[in-house]
Amino acid sequence: MKQMAEAFYRTAAQLVSGGYGALPQEFQSVKHLIYSSPATLAFNSPGAQGFGVKRAGLAIPGSVMLLVSPGCCGRNTIALGPAGSGGDRMFYLLLDEADIVTGRHLSKIPAAVQEVCASCRTKPSAVMLCITCVDALLGTDMERVCRRAEEAAHVPVVPCYMYALTRDGRHPPMTAVRKSVYSLLKPLPKKADAMNILGFFAPLRDDCELYRLFRKAGVHHIREISRCPSFDAYLSMAQANFNLVLNSEARPAAQWMEQSLQIPSIELTRMYQLDKIETQYHLLAQALEIPWEDGPDKDASQAEIHRFRQNYGPAVFTVGEIANADPFELSLALLRYGFSVSEIYGTINKVNFRFIQKIAERSPNTKVYSNLSPTMLFYRPTPAEADIAIGKDAAYYHPECPHVLWCSEVQPFGYAGVRGLFQALSHAVEGRTK
Repeated sequence: MKQMAEAFYRTAAQLVSGGYGALPQEFQSVKHLIYSSPATLAFNSPGAQGFGVKRAGLAIPGSVMLLVSPGCCGRNTIALGPAGSGGDRMFYLLLDEADIVTGRHLSKIPAAVQEVCASCRTKPSAVMLCITCVDALLGTDMERVCRRAEEAAHVPVVPCYMYALTRDGRHPPMTAVRKSVYSLLKPLPKKADAMNILGFFAPLRDDCELYRLFRKAGVHHIREISRCPSFDAYLSMAQANFNLVLNSEARPAAQWMEQSLQIPSIELTRMYQLDKIETQYHLLAQALEIPWEDGPDKDASQAEIHRFRQNYGPAVFTVGEIANADPFELSLALLRYGFSVSEIYGTINKVNFRFIQKIAERSPNTKVYSNLSPTMLFYRPTPAEADIAIGKDAAYYHPECPHVLWCSEVQPFGYAGVRGLFQALSHAVEGRTK
């Protein structure tokens, strides 16, 4: 009898024994076809649901977008665009075969931008010109095309690169678009009590301690692009005394702002290990020379973890990457809090490989799967191996488990993120047991 194919995995111990340089090909997306499960399909493309390039490019208040693409990309935008994602601000210049072969569409763009502006009830603050792999392959100089369109329409025109081909390169689409959305800022006199939070296209949770702690330290203007109600408010981000970067994909944007606007930056990483959060915060306070009293926030998060463990015992988790967390760092945090992690679905890189090394010390038999490996077609869950799933992909793979998707647009961070996660886990378990 022919044995059924199985999804490829390696245990944490096996991955660590070979080292990062010896990762199996199944964990290297450039060496195989990419598989997207229904749980990950909408998130594995720069034109995805949530904040893909197209929606992210509309983060500038009052802006509109012109998507220059073959018809298939336009259809995907309409099909994948969730409600409230800016569909009324999207316009399309569709390319036919002759355009793609000859590049003649480039001469149409200035007039198309003019038409877009004329069709809007109020003049847009900017036109985001979104282009696809067609122009990547043609080698189009989009900066020049944007200048011509700007001269024709008398409105700022900014390129957005929806190049799936560059996803594994130095400047993947979601990194490039983070730089694009700040490119209209102009130098302004600095205010000592102003700062920006960079990294996400939606705001932090309202209960995030960063807001309160910075205000207590004398920072009265805390700006995020998602909370700017107008284009003028967006432009006032140039007054910031410093930028706080919370997502490494915003690093090039922060570097540009430092060079062009003289706004220095400090970077923090989203983590779920309380002691690591505390260390980061104290180093931040030392660097800025500001008072910082985060003890009560840490204690409240610790109490939430203790409450969950007391009510539900040493639960076994399965952790995915379609979540507001690094799956390996979150898994390590769960292990350190006294829980078990049976499976992790994630993309391994040099940064999070160090978490796998720590995981191997505590839970060497934890299985690690690659979401993008075609062998995931053959994945079959073992119900006894998981009590709770975290992440949209983990929930898809374990439909019988209580789950927390943990991929809302409003972003968790710091102690508030830890508290919110364990509160959500409690609700999920209670809802399943009632």
